[in-house]
Amino acid sequence: MFTDPVKNLKAFGLREDMIVADMGAGSGFYTIPAAEMVPKGKVYAIEIQKDFLTTIKNKAAEAHLDNIECLLGDVEKIGGTKIKDKVVDVVISSNILFQIEDKDKFIEEAKRILKPGGKILLIDWSDSPSSIGLGFDKIVPKYTAREMFEKNGFIWERDISALEHHYGMILVKG
Repeated sequence: MFTDPVKNLKAFGLREDMIVADMGAGSGFYTIPAAEMVPKGKVYAIEIQKDFLTTIKNKAAEAHLDNIECLLGDVEKIGGTKIKDKVVDVVISSNILFQIEDKDKFIEEAKRILKPGGKILLIDWSDSPSSIGLGFDKIVPKYTAREMFEKNGFIWERDISALEHHYGMILVKG
């Protein structure tokens, strides 16, 4: 039912020396595999809930990963990630768009931290499986998400298959 982070990250084309920001990292579903794929790089796990950051730190220790930096931050504020301008190669945004109130600020923050030509991997819900309990009113349709990012200066590169109940796309900072 959920997406496969390793498959999606491989489709994204992570390289071993990249700087990655997982915006809205949750419990590290993408953070941990990303860190394994960028052993000479770094992964910033940005999350607003402290408990999730503790979980990520514990998972990183178990996996012997020392290239993850956990940041307590708000992805809906400019500067809220606490990452400097134009330092990140790629941003991961997985299953958080439907939760974000100020989507323009979120996109602006992603754009701010990305290097020129940097990319964002956007994975989100395409529908709401009843077992999850998401309301259809919160889901951002794929075409709407693409329009939002394009309006904010991103260029659609391609769609990726993100498994059941999800869509995936890669966008480039214009």
